[in-house]
Amino acid sequence: MRRLLELPLIVILMGVSALLMYLPVFHAVTVRDWLSARSFFYAGTLFLTLVIFLSIATHHKRSRSVARSHLTALVGAYALLPVMFAWPFYEAVQNTTFFNAWFEMISSFTTTGASLFEPERLRETLHLWRAMVGWMGGLFIWVTAAAIMAPLNLGGFEVTSMARPGSGARRDRVLDADAQTDPRERLLVLTCQMGPVYIALTGVLWVALVGAGEDPLIAICHAMSVLSTSGISPVDGLSQAQSGLAGEVLILLFFVFAFSRKTFSPGYGMSVDRVSAVYRDVEARIAFYTIILIPSALFLRHWIGAFEVDDVADIDAALRALWGAIFSVASFLTTTGFTSSEWGGTETWSGLQTPGMVLMGLALVGGGVATSAGGVKLLRVYALYKHGHREMERLVHPHSVSGSGGAFGRHMRRQGAYIAWLFFMLYALSLAGVSAMLAATGLSFEQSMILSLSGLSTAGQLAEVGGGDPISYVQITDVAKAVLAGAMVLGRIEALALIALLNPEFWRA
Repeated sequence: MRRLLELPLIVILMGVSALLMYLPVFHAVTVRDWLSARSFFYAGTLFLTLVIFLSIATHHKRSRSVARSHLTALVGAYALLPVMFAWPFYEAVQNTTFFNAWFEMISSFTTTGASLFEPERLRETLHLWRAMVGWMGGLFIWVTAAAIMAPLNLGGFEVTSMARPGSGARRDRVLDADAQTDPRERLLVLTCQMGPVYIALTGVLWVALVGAGEDPLIAICHAMSVLSTSGISPVDGLSQAQSGLAGEVLILLFFVFAFSRKTFSPGYGMSVDRVSAVYRDVEARIAFYTIILIPSALFLRHWIGAFEVDDVADIDAALRALWGAIFSVASFLTTTGFTSSEWGGTETWSGLQTPGMVLMGLALVGGGVATSAGGVKLLRVYALYKHGHREMERLVHPHSVSGSGGAFGRHMRRQGAYIAWLFFMLYALSLAGVSAMLAATGLSFEQSMILSLSGLSTAGQLAEVGGGDPISYVQITDVAKAVLAGAMVLGRIEALALIALLNPEFWRA
């Protein structure tokens, strides 16, 4: 393992990706899909051979800054790995272009879940591969956020850190991170700690969904999609799932891992301390309040609509509508993008249009820091809320001094809110820029805005439910797909990480 750690991170990631291609071979052989089996076996062997040669060539290469090389590899992974993932997919599909296969894989790896293919067009092995790529992308974010982003005060950690984003290392009890630890050792330790947890949670959800009556292939794809928040499904979402309401309840329980990193990160173990840490975590509380308040507001709005159509007595329809709102709100807050099978019933019961703007706003907010969820992140929203609350207090009492929260609270209201606002402005500028580029390809303003937000928030399913009419990714031009792919990568890596990478001081360090 120590010999492997001496290799560049991008070479290690290429090796893991090549080995991952052998797993669909076993499934393809089982279902007698010989074309897919050959495609993945040949691609895995080819790339594994290439990785061996690269390992020999780069084994003695030393970087002056391992942390900087890891951040560079993090950006390079989204440029190189989707090309590798697309190769066997393209060979197995046959009746598509390599560009479309690349778009499909970059959408999966960034956990966006935007698809160009109808479910019935792809064979079972290809559906499994899409879910596996998204699942690997989620694990990649779990590990790199803790091992690479946290020491550099990026990815949301800059809100609570006293150091400047992109500079220095920090100690974090939750991540069990020592500032003096070698970044390579840190990467290995966190991979060994968080990888088994990620795999175990996926296995538990898979078994639970199968127990609820789901087909094993659909169950494993949905389990991997929930943990990675990719929302990839081999069928048309949960509306075609066989597990029904029981499956949705199980999936809702596992959304908690996209709300707070304290649900899975090292430092607490399986103890009361972890439950207490999650209860005290501001991100988990915001998510909990959001899941209560927004569905309640939607339910009241639907209830008023029911008065207009004289359908108040249908209690069963009312409860189904409430459940559809609760599940869909939680799903888009985690940027998973699954909609409840009762969401259509909610529209029918209320007689109102789909509240797509609400789902877009939830995807914009996103989930927790260092989770697989996208968006602005709940911690940044909390920092802006605390700053706004303090400013309103000063309007009433201009000379007041707030001591709530201690030093951490003061930092959150000042420097934390400042950097959160800076990120929000970068996010808004990115949203405007991507929308303008998409509009230049011939898309309408509404389509450009929805697609831009779906890419930057890594919630590709917004194209289906965000507007009045569903938007098909197949119908947009290749130029628009390329712009959207760039938005997915930007939303996944975040603008602050790219700015830190381009900062000359970062390279002098």
